[in-house]
Amino acid sequence: MSKNIITATDDNFQKEVIESDLPVLVDFWAPWCRPCRMIAPTVEELANEYVGKLKVAKLNTDENMDSAINYGIRSIPTLGIFRDGKMVDAVIGAVPKKALKAKLDQYLVNVTVN
Repeated sequence: MSKNIITATDDNFQKEVIESDLPVLVDFWAPWCRPCRMIAPTVEELANEYVGKLKVAKLNTDENMDSAINYGIRSIPTLGIFRDGKMVDAVIGAVPKKALKAKLDQYLVNVTVN
């Protein structure tokens, strides 16, 4: 996994995602999920391309059910986009990188990095 991706858990979700100064892309996934494995390389590429503009986290829903339940995750992979402490959008399924970038770019406008 890329050094630019953090592992989100029920224990650190508040600090790493909700309290983040940057928008956060959370990949809700599970090891048995084939589409999750298909989109993983795209998530890694985005983590590397958006350094300083976007935080990228992966949350294993099998091990962290509370966070998944709290955000209504019913299908995986779900790529949740969080900004200012709220989930503002989500992409469900293994979508093409171009489509995911277009969705992310909507939420990265006016992002200031300290």
